[in-house]
Amino acid sequence: MSTQTKTLTKKEALFEYLVRLADDRLILGHRLSEWCGHGPILEEDIALANVALDYIGHAASLYEYAVEIEGEDRHRDDLVYFRNDVEFKNLKLTELPKGDFGFTIARQFLFASFSYFLYTELSEVEDEQFAGMVKKHLKEVKYHLRHSREWVLRLGDGTEESHERIQDSIDDVWTYVGELFYQDEVDEILQEHNLAADTETFKEEWKELVVDTLEEATLEVPDFDQFMVEGSRQGLHTEHLGHLLAEMQHLRRSYPDGNWQ
Repeated sequence: MSTQTKTLTKKEALFEYLVRLADDRLILGHRLSEWCGHGPILEEDIALANVALDYIGHAASLYEYAVEIEGEDRHRDDLVYFRNDVEFKNLKLTELPKGDFGFTIARQFLFASFSYFLYTELSEVEDEQFAGMVKKHLKEVKYHLRHSREWVLRLGDGTEESHERIQDSIDDVWTYVGELFYQDEVDEILQEHNLAADTETFKEEWKELVVDTLEEATLEVPDFDQFMVEGSRQGLHTEHLGHLLAEMQHLRRSYPDGNWQ
């Protein structure tokens, strides 16, 4: 029996694209929030908590616009609290446990550097509300990149232990960075209408920034052509996402009709 893949409409593709962006930022924001009260120094405890709030705020705006585009009278909270793990489309990179400070910084730098180029492109999309939202968020993304890059340099060119830890963290997370540039029918449909960024257009710039930063930090650059994980945008995740969602969604699901005041 033959099967045919349903072609998405522009509206369906935009909804999916917004949800993907929002899921990335919600899940990474949750991971960063786990540092609250556990930062290595007070300033970083506050800094990471603020970045977490930025990501969750970005996600809230993206979900809000997604349900508006969908037009089915859903609330943004429905997307956050009442979807199961296979329905989330966040990158595996964002759901990995926070690890030590070096791992958090390594992930932050790689994600923030990608987000900087992505949001720069998205700020020019032909959708006034979407572009306006992205331009506002880009100001904070620039800070995320600067903050994480400075820490990569500080740890890489610091003590023997800090150098070893950040190098191990870069190596551990590297297999997940390939998915940053994954594109499928959703992206292609929206690119035709100038509603999404083509990640291939800035991939080399991103690589150059990453390589320059790691070399300045006296770190070894992993092989860009090594095996990379995939499947996140199809709802295939690590075992870590289910545990994260169970914690995040428990209270809201326990009292689905609660009036939150």
